[in-house]
Amino acid sequence: MEPKRNVIVVQTFEFALGIVKYCEVLQDNKKFVIANQLLKSGTSIGANIREAQNAESKADFIHKFKIAAKEIEETFYWLELCKFSENYPNPDDLIIKLENISRIANKIIITSKQK
Repeated sequence: MEPKRNVIVVQTFEFALGIVKYCEVLQDNKKFVIANQLLKSGTSIGANIREAQNAESKADFIHKFKIAAKEIEETFYWLELCKFSENYPNPDDLIIKLENISRIANKIIITSKQK
């Protein structure tokens, strides 16, 4: 039997891979500052959620997810800047994936606080 996949861990890892590819395109187009900022925030979402999987307590778990939620908001900011700036590749597919990740992460935070 295959082990159960953790949906948020998988989605954030796949999202980070998409961010890496998008940032490579930005760098190729000499959009270095935004590429650097987006790469940091977009990949740290999954890193924090992965770290939460080995949290020392429920409070630590929630804290790590809240850090991920902050990184989600920052990543939305950079992606929206790209979306509304001239001569930037369209990030709509990443925005849609991030909206889904945001919903799941927020639901996990709310549910964890209730338990």
